[in-house]
Amino acid sequence: MDRRREELIAAALELFSRHDAEDVSIDDVAASAGASRALVYHYFGGKQELYVAALRSAAAELQARLQTQGEGGPLEQLSSGLTRYFDFVEEHAAGFAALLRGGPANRAGEIGEIVDGVRQRMLRMIVHQMGVDAPGPALRVTLRSWVASVETAGLDWLEHRDMERAELERLLVDQMVALLRAASGHDPGVRVLLETLLPAVNS
Repeated sequence: MDRRREELIAAALELFSRHDAEDVSIDDVAASAGASRALVYHYFGGKQELYVAALRSAAAELQARLQTQGEGGPLEQLSSGLTRYFDFVEEHAAGFAALLRGGPANRAGEIGEIVDGVRQRMLRMIVHQMGVDAPGPALRVTLRSWVASVETAGLDWLEHRDMERAELERLLVDQMVALLRAASGHDPGVRVLLETLLPAVNS
């Protein structure tokens, strides 16, 4: 990617992470990047195109971090995936915050597709790790709720940083187990899955 384009995207992500998109102008981005207004238009054509490009950049890197590694049991893989997720959160705080500010209020069109794409990627990763072909309603709702919890935890951690990252990641794994326990009372298939994931605990 062109270096100047990268710099403009980085500046835009920083601004979009702290302000609503409608409150950020092309002039703001240009000034933040030490560039001209004309250069921003040269690369992106307008603010909406810049916003979409910035979110796509953040989403692409986050999704790359979520590639399934395939080592260890399902919960170990889940923990490893969380570590990669929070690596991105810590290293690219502005990109993560800007990405989530793109939803759910701005769910229409390309922006909604970008945000939902990341969530769907994470959901597919978890389903694959658990060895489930097609999750039923109870499991699907449970997993989507957990993904939302992870997003909220990431934003909260960036705001406060009053909890060790490793502890937060362990807490989220424990929350997954607790959610699966609740769902198992509504779907026998989830009960079987939970017994597979935690044979020692459920024996």
